[in-house]
Amino acid sequence: MDPDGEREPTTRNLAGRLLVATPTLLDPNFYRTVVYLAEHGPDGALGIVLNRPTTEAVADHIEGWSGYLATPDVVFIGGPVSNDVAVAVAQNPAVPPESWQPQLNGVGLLDITEGPEPIGGVDRLRIFSGYAGWVTGQLEMELTTGSWFVVDAVAADVFTTDPAELWTAVLRRQPGRLAFYATFPDILADN
Repeated sequence: MDPDGEREPTTRNLAGRLLVATPTLLDPNFYRTVVYLAEHGPDGALGIVLNRPTTEAVADHIEGWSGYLATPDVVFIGGPVSNDVAVAVAQNPAVPPESWQPQLNGVGLLDITEGPEPIGGVDRLRIFSGYAGWVTGQLEMELTTGSWFVVDAVAADVFTTDPAELWTAVLRRQPGRLAFYATFPDILADN
């Protein structure tokens, strides 16, 4: 949906934008999540849930990247797919690898298996366990049924220092009626 609540066109590439779960999306994997879409095309989409931190320190799992980690420097749950896979999102590698395809102000997925030396480091880095994935047409269907708001992203969303407030903060900054959803209570009966 666009900021005024209209249906989002589903034929355009949404990579680099955010999916914000509508209050009616009750799936526990995505309830009140903000998802950065790293890839979107005819074969499906890949996104990273930005607001599900764990208490596990990245340094306990991955070595060599400590000086580049955004705060909080914990592993985040990137989504329900392949939770045994580390997915790294970085900003501005000094020497971008050949596969580098940033979508937003120098932000993109980064292969961290070789350590920071080959790329000369990054401005910021966040590590996610798993990702969110959609097969061909699945995300487009979810958009037409009103599961997600599609909004513009800023790099600070990806590296938020306050993940618990990201859903509210992203909605609050939107124009028009969409900002109203930021005040939607967690439990409707509490309204």
